[in-house]
Amino acid sequence: MRIAILSPIAWRTPPRQYGPWELVASIIAEGLVKKGYDVTLFATGDSITSGELDAVCPKPYEEDGNIDPKVWESLHISNLMEKADAFDIIHNHYDFLPLTFSRLIKTPMITTIHGFSSERILPVYKKYNATSTYISISNADRHPELHYHSTIHHGIDSNTFQFTEQKEDYLLFYGRIHPDKGTLETIEIAKQAGYRLKIAGHIQDQEYFKRQISPR
Repeated sequence: MRIAILSPIAWRTPPRQYGPWELVASIIAEGLVKKGYDVTLFATGDSITSGELDAVCPKPYEEDGNIDPKVWESLHISNLMEKADAFDIIHNHYDFLPLTFSRLIKTPMITTIHGFSSERILPVYKKYNATSTYISISNADRHPELHYHSTIHHGIDSNTFQFTEQKEDYLLFYGRIHPDKGTLETIEIAKQAGYRLKIAGHIQDQEYFKRQISPR
């Protein structure tokens, strides 16, 4: 089976540091290659994969201010869609933009919806609801107006984590600093439980961090 994995171009795939969607796309691509599938990863030119890499955008636009996101997103997505006939299936990790091509190609496309940045993007998902296959990352993350094929939770590469038999006396919050992720609630839980808390992650909402997180 010939599989195309469409990854975002905000960060490298896999990311050097932050880049959650790119990380998931990489883990899936590498896992499929290990199972013997013919996988082509559509990502930035500096991306790393055991399969075949197809890239038109040389670097992540978050790391190079000269790369215009809209321009290179258009080139990146259209690059795959123009080659769609070469694949048996496309796995889209690029949010809603590739859906606008889904009725123009014959190759089936599944879309993992990693989250809703805003209710304003919902009209695109609703338009292609009947002709697209949506995967949710959790049951709680599903939108009531959309139909989903299944829920597949994000996996991890366990080899990247060091196992320690003896626990330490702190809790860890690891994720982007944003109200959606419950950073403030985690702080309150740690206080009530009497544990120290370590917070690590990308500050996505500066105002939230300044007013709600930093003072605590």
